[in-house]
Amino acid sequence: MTDDSQAPYAAALASLPLMTVRRLTALIGAASPEAVWRAVSAGEVRSLPSVASVLGASAREVSSRWTSTARRHDVVATWAAMRDVGRSAVWFGGPGYPPPLAADPEPPPVLFFEGCLEHVTAPAAALVGTRAATGYGRDVARLLGRQLAEAGVVVVSGLALGIDGAAHEGALAATAAPPTAVVGSGLDVVYPRRHARLWQRVATAGVLLTEAPPGTAPEPWRFPLRNRIIAGLADVVVVVESRATGGSMHTVDHAHARGRPVLAVPGSIMSGQSTGTNQLLADGATPVRDVDDVLVALSLAGRRLPTERSPEGAVESVTRPAALDPTAEIVLRAVDWTPTRTDEILRRTGLSLSAAAVTLNRLEVLGRVRGGGGWWERHGHADRSG
Repeated sequence: MTDDSQAPYAAALASLPLMTVRRLTALIGAASPEAVWRAVSAGEVRSLPSVASVLGASAREVSSRWTSTARRHDVVATWAAMRDVGRSAVWFGGPGYPPPLAADPEPPPVLFFEGCLEHVTAPAAALVGTRAATGYGRDVARLLGRQLAEAGVVVVSGLALGIDGAAHEGALAATAAPPTAVVGSGLDVVYPRRHARLWQRVATAGVLLTEAPPGTAPEPWRFPLRNRIIAGLADVVVVVESRATGGSMHTVDHAHARGRPVLAVPGSIMSGQSTGTNQLLADGATPVRDVDDVLVALSLAGRRLPTERSPEGAVESVTRPAALDPTAEIVLRAVDWTPTRTDEILRRTGLSLSAAAVTLNRLEVLGRVRGGGGWWERHGHADRSG
């Protein structure tokens, strides 16, 4: 939590009616948040030149609404109530503001958050895509989310249905880097409702962020603005599955404007849900064949996946793998880096179920595969050639 005496006033300014990002940016930049709040309460906000210029012809109406609201608003009590439920806020120029956004061309003037804000300074990858994801898209998002988090990469997404939610589920399954979610409503307005449990898990393990003050509904115009924050927090943007238009393509536009690398997961040419990702690839985006492609884009090529945390929180690295016997080598080569069904492994190896099961269990103990429920997948970065 931030301990900034100006933050309660910044949060109060963000909560004024008829507020826009442009207006709030002018308010936050005019003077200290407390001084600006006092000017608003006194009906003197139009005396601040930078504010008057952005209000334009509506200055009288807007400033009157602001003053009326400010005079009824208890800054201290509202801030205390927010802190009591584990939420806080930071403002552009104040302590605790995320460094990636401080250098952004469109920094959010005020950010409300729940969780640990310090997490957003780690290497970060945005995983974005369609709400109407296919099973393939959700599986890839979960896999990349987990593997990136295991490699110490913060997974950033928007907690929407489809790809976003699957990416966060994958990141939460790991034990290293906590996830970051940027939402388009107030932190007390869970959207979508079916993600209520996931919302809380992300807040507990990582951090929830929003520009929207408490009580704000998820209005459609807020989501394109939210997407610029996702792009600003990420070192790379990965589009897992997307149509040619939509929110994830807005995030791509923001990424391009910020010079962030954009990667895309190849999809079926028979699927309308992959028209956007396939077009990105045709336009020169880096293809994502596995998690290593994302790590290369992050300049983390060859980074070892952590196995567990020490009591002090340090990440223990995977040691050099032990040599395998010929049968284990055959079985390992039959297992893909994406989920592979057991019957497919049997077909590829020609082994009996019992022989394959013994070998797969041994490989799992060695940390070379993981599985369950009738499927297996490779694990670790030790050997990508087989």
